[in-house]
Amino acid sequence: MPENHARTPDPGHDGTPDTPAGAASGGAVPVPDAPPPAPLQSRSSAKAADKSAASPVFAWLKEVATVVVIAVVLSFLIKTFLFRAFFIPSESMVHTLDVDDRIFVNLLVPEPFSLNRGDVVVFRDTKGWLPPAPAKTEGPFTWVQDGLTFVGLLPDNSEQHLVKRVIGLPGDHVVCCDASGKITLNGTALDETYVNPAEVPQVRNFDVIVPEGKVWVMGDNRNHSADSRAHMDADGGFIDLDDLEGKAAVIAWPLNRITTLDNYPDVFRKVPAAP
Repeated sequence: MPENHARTPDPGHDGTPDTPAGAASGGAVPVPDAPPPAPLQSRSSAKAADKSAASPVFAWLKEVATVVVIAVVLSFLIKTFLFRAFFIPSESMVHTLDVDDRIFVNLLVPEPFSLNRGDVVVFRDTKGWLPPAPAKTEGPFTWVQDGLTFVGLLPDNSEQHLVKRVIGLPGDHVVCCDASGKITLNGTALDETYVNPAEVPQVRNFDVIVPEGKVWVMGDNRNHSADSRAHMDADGGFIDLDDLEGKAAVIAWPLNRITTLDNYPDVFRKVPAAP
């Protein structure tokens, strides 16, 4: 039967244990010299040196990538939920807005924040006020511009949006004009200090009551604005509240024109509520 216990050396004839073959009496068997292992500290130092050599460039690229990603995400969130940039292509709002101005539009108006008389608004052209947009010229970097516009890093240059000032809210009675040539709102004459002072507005007679869910809009440059007055054959000239992108809040470009946009509450302060 196999033995499971460790064997005890058998004594030799003289009573001493056998010496292993080849072993010198009283000495250890010589072992060939082997290269000593590299010290752990030196290996770590080498790795750290390699890492430190590459880390400045890597860290810089990582930081740039992080900043870009954060900027794009924040811009997209702001553009989606708070503000959106637009480009002004026409003179209909001079002198409040000049051609080529860039503006930021507050997307929280008219919901959840309320719309007020005098607010400057941007709205989608669902009524056909504008001619069809020309075919877009495609270039090698068009997709880049479209992407930057989509995330909000560039203003929307689409000409299928319009910008005007709200004059009448749902239920308001808007009339042009009284004996002094002023527009009346719910029977009160308006001293429209926002109108372009360079020209005396031409009188275009109208008498409207703004339906529920709609607004009446006019440009500040009255003689050069195809606004609600010019489109009364299309849904009475009214704009759907659902078509509003939001309230124009700030001129962001050019730098010498940066300012907030006023809705001139004093102009409408004495106007009574809609009947």
